[in-house]
Amino acid sequence: MPQIAIVMGSKSDLNVVKPAVDVIKSFGVSVEVRVISAHRTPEEAHGFSVNAQKNGIDVIICAAGKAAHLGGVIAAGTTLPVIGLPVKTDMMGGLDSLLSIVQMPSGIPVATVGVNAGENAGLLALQILGIKYPEIAEKLKEYKKNMKDKINADDADVRREIAQS
Repeated sequence: MPQIAIVMGSKSDLNVVKPAVDVIKSFGVSVEVRVISAHRTPEEAHGFSVNAQKNGIDVIICAAGKAAHLGGVIAAGTTLPVIGLPVKTDMMGGLDSLLSIVQMPSGIPVATVGVNAGENAGLLALQILGIKYPEIAEKLKEYKKNMKDKINADDADVRREIAQS
């Protein structure tokens, strides 16, 4: 069974991580959620990253704010795909987090989604799994079809409403 791990640098990031957890679970995929700090628990971060694949994890999402080193620290210890989820901060509105995650050194790639974009982080992880697991790819096609149908219905509603006004 495929498994996605979500690691956050602080429990306060849970509200940003929750949409990722929800969308992953809605696809029937197992998700492990941890609080591990790149700076305050570096031994745990290293141990998690070097053992992730052996522990059955397929993709890792790392949520972090401010210096946001967690994704890079985890990516340094594994060959699994790592997705960075920047968390909005008071300092720079999350731009600091975004830049810290996007600007990884050569050889340590971390895919990155937008600030506080937990749902997109979860969907990207699912798309990565969809390469190996056709049933996930099929569910993603259905998910996108449902989005399209909703927008088309909204369009029809708005056009009707405007025509009647």
